[in-house]
Amino acid sequence: MKVSAGHLVRIDCELRVAGGEVIESSAKTGPIEYKHGGGQMLAALESRLAGLSAGDEKSGTIPAAEAFGTEANQPKMSIPRTSFPAAATIEIGSRFEAKGPQGTPVTLEVLKVTSEAVSAKVVHPLAGKDIEFKIKILGVRKGPPPVPKSTAVEITDLEPDLDG
Repeated sequence: MKVSAGHLVRIDCELRVAGGEVIESSAKTGPIEYKHGGGQMLAALESRLAGLSAGDEKSGTIPAAEAFGTEANQPKMSIPRTSFPAAATIEIGSRFEAKGPQGTPVTLEVLKVTSEAVSAKVVHPLAGKDIEFKIKILGVRKGPPPVPKSTAVEITDLEPDLDG
């Protein structure tokens, strides 16, 4: 069976910044299982694994723009100035750490400052970095069938159970 959308794929992998530090290694964490096309993996990595079968190995480099993006294309946000300490000096180009919606740390780079708001871009720590990968497909199997949509049931003409 070949890797394709909806299949559960089990892999050994190593991801690293090109020429640098290891980001993810199943040698440390154990094999990874994911649903192909389910948004759990980098889309660029999934596309490179499509069509492979159990036992296949693949390695290569994912350019920064396809991996975590470049610093230029990171999302932007506006933060109320009142979210910062009153005495804080905030200047264009300065960076600071904050927590994202899920509580994960993010780096923000200040783009514009007014008395009401700070405009910043969210800079992923791996933005602008090419990612090297080494993957071995350990197994591919069909994913579970989709869960059927439930339908609402309307209950009418209920009578109390007086017998207990």
